[in-house]
Amino acid sequence: MSEEQKKGAYGADSIQALEGMEHVRMRPSMYIGDVGVRGLHHLIYEVVDNSIDEAMAGYCDTITVTINKDESITIRDNGRGIPVDMHKKEGVSALEVVMTKIGAGGKFDKDSYKVSGGLHGVGVSVVNALSERLVATVYRQGKVWEQEYERGVALYPIKTIGETDETGTQVTFKPDPQIFTGGTIFIYDTLASRLRELAYLNKGLTIKLEDEREYEKDGSYRGETFYSEEGLKEYIRFLDGNREPIIAEVISMEGEKNDIPVEVAMVYNTSFNENLFSYVNNINTHEGGTHLTGFRRGLTTTLKKYAETSGMLDKVKFDIAGDDFREGLTAIVSVKVQEPQFEGQTKTKLGNREVSAAVSQAVSEMLENYLEENPNDAKTIIEKVIIAAQARHAARKARDMVQRKTVMSGGGLPGKLSDCAEQDPEKCEVFLVEGDSAGGTAKQGRDRHFQAILPLRGKILNVEKAMSHRVFDNEEIRNIFTALGVTIGTEEDSKALNLEKLRYHKVVIMCDADVDGSHIATLILTFFYRYMRGLVEGGHVYIATPPLYMVKRGSKKDYAWTDEERDALIEEFGKGSTVQRYKGLGEMNAEQLWDTTMNPEHRTLRQVVIDNDVEADRIFSMLMGDEVPPRKEFIERNAKYANIDA
Repeated sequence: MSEEQKKGAYGADSIQALEGMEHVRMRPSMYIGDVGVRGLHHLIYEVVDNSIDEAMAGYCDTITVTINKDESITIRDNGRGIPVDMHKKEGVSALEVVMTKIGAGGKFDKDSYKVSGGLHGVGVSVVNALSERLVATVYRQGKVWEQEYERGVALYPIKTIGETDETGTQVTFKPDPQIFTGGTIFIYDTLASRLRELAYLNKGLTIKLEDEREYEKDGSYRGETFYSEEGLKEYIRFLDGNREPIIAEVISMEGEKNDIPVEVAMVYNTSFNENLFSYVNNINTHEGGTHLTGFRRGLTTTLKKYAETSGMLDKVKFDIAGDDFREGLTAIVSVKVQEPQFEGQTKTKLGNREVSAAVSQAVSEMLENYLEENPNDAKTIIEKVIIAAQARHAARKARDMVQRKTVMSGGGLPGKLSDCAEQDPEKCEVFLVEGDSAGGTAKQGRDRHFQAILPLRGKILNVEKAMSHRVFDNEEIRNIFTALGVTIGTEEDSKALNLEKLRYHKVVIMCDADVDGSHIATLILTFFYRYMRGLVEGGHVYIATPPLYMVKRGSKKDYAWTDEERDALIEEFGKGSTVQRYKGLGEMNAEQLWDTTMNPEHRTLRQVVIDNDVEADRIFSMLMGDEVPPRKEFIERNAKYANIDA
């Protein structure tokens, strides 16, 4: 067998069993993050990662993910198929090894896969352990092979169930409700976002999503097909579809530096935000790392050199910082690393030092060529940089003013803040309440020991369309900063937060349950996402859920958060029931607000999390940006979920 054939060979000996899976069911969060919605969907991603590995190795071009009617999932690819022959060391089929041994898989054999996706290599065995039932079907060697498992245990040895001309692997699994006690309902949009992302990151790969739980008007299942011919260039256009570009073309490159495949795409727009997204082997490294450091270095040094050489900085009397070169920039950096080293709080920060130089060199070469060939665009970009520097200096003055006020006023807490008595931040929570009237009711109804109230006057500034100095000049936003006690940031990183000084570990947005209330909540969330993202990533931001109705009959009363709950209460209470519709928090008295929305024993708080950085950025820019058509389309598509008062 030739050396080339050896490298392409993929048999039982390619599968290496690293360790057992005894603790998976006992400690599932160690393997999939949590046993909530995020962990549930992570099961799908683990299986899809195996198929993506086949695609990255050049053996697979189509993956289909199906949500079945019973909430089970079927994932099918047309790769080589998991090996089925006997594994010498384990004494069972290679398929059973892959399905029942943590870390077993071809990705640990460098001859099988040069690089592979997936963070920890726990793979499909963890999915098997956390499923009440899993069926693996392999199309290989002209036969169809099958093995079924129950909570990670094989029910019978692998067997053949037919013949075939196809190759590939199909996995059908049903998550175990004993593990996922909060429910096993899959969210279509969450899956669509991740699969779309994977299609852009792996151009030429077709990924299909089918949902057999929902039918379209023509009787077919709901579904989408994701495919990208241009990869990151198309991805940038998709992400920046809600923003106005200042240059006509997406700047992009794809190549290999120091044996590291690097792909970069970027564009400048009229916004005031920096949106950098980075990937390693298809993993969204939202904590950044050496590849992002390399990108920033290459971008800054190359643009600065061009600006100085062109003479555009000759009349500029203030310094230009790295942040200025990235204002209004949307960029994606994707690298493939054979042995990635991850660090950081969530293990999504790349630590490989050699990657930084490779990316920096690639970006420098890409930009040098682009600037030389497109002098008009180059001038537009540098002019944008100069304006950003001017705004940064103005923002610094605004920040300094806030900091000085904080020091001079001995704590600097806003006058409208009704603080709590408790001093331990972990036990404290603050409610950001829409309007003075509702704020007054909340002050009366709260538990003063651990609950603080900060009333907000109307709608805060839309930070999506405002320059930084206007954001820091805004009184309501300054009040939020000073009430929370976090530092506003430094000149180098205006959005860095010192969460050690956070005065409340629960920050609760409490607005009316109507359209205006939703708009105000979205404005606050936009501000948190753009300027205080660490607060969201730390799990400190929540949204209160006041009831929509109170149903009463005689001395009996109860509250309803949906029309269905209201109807059920009317039926339960019987004839003579009266219904009160709460159009605002101000319509509730202090006792009602406490009982339904503020009392930890009865309330429902929705924690705000960022499942997908890229999708979150796209949604905020669409909802709060300048472009109207995408927002209109989004509202029309989601109108069935809206509750709009006439």
